[in-house]
Amino acid sequence: MKKYIFSALALAAVMVSCNNASPKMDEQPAAGEVSATGLKIAFVEVDSLMTQYDFAKDYSVTLQKKSNNARNTLTQKGNTLQAAVNNFQQKLNNNGFQSREQAASQQAAIERQQRDLQELQARLENELASETAKFNEALRDSLQNFLKDYNKDKQFDLILTKQGDNILFADKKFDITQDIINGLNKRYKPSKKADADKKAEEKK
Repeated sequence: MKKYIFSALALAAVMVSCNNASPKMDEQPAAGEVSATGLKIAFVEVDSLMTQYDFAKDYSVTLQKKSNNARNTLTQKGNTLQAAVNNFQQKLNNNGFQSREQAASQQAAIERQQRDLQELQARLENELASETAKFNEALRDSLQNFLKDYNKDKQFDLILTKQGDNILFADKKFDITQDIINGLNKRYKPSKKADADKKAEEKK
């Protein structure tokens, strides 16, 4: 019997990690100096943004909850299917069916149950992928809208994202990450549902 693997659900759930660090709201960056090219350049650390921006942290709770619910549902139905398979095999080995037709009927029922589980798994994975895409879009929009207002005063010519080694070297004086996080958190107003989900997750 095929075993069902829920890696897509698990991986999506941990795409946003939680961090309880509380940045200072009045902290100012050292960035803003003019480079040798005459451009005013800054960069934002994506990893820090994802772990310290309250919106990302709150949404991670939502994604984790959906992932856990989906995993539990699939595990429960998978166990039920396995029990049906074991029962069928035991009857088959012990000549427990009154007729060949009865055995064929039960086998067909198990096959339908298996197809239903496969369809459910695909649907739940698609729902979680859709929710993750929705989060990514909302995160991008909130950041871009904030930067439009932020840059009216700062007047940067270029703001880069730094994640991993996509920028081989960047002087810390051009790092405006904390300033962006502070501003985003100051603007962010969590929904009542997100706030409730976050508190429920913290109690676990």
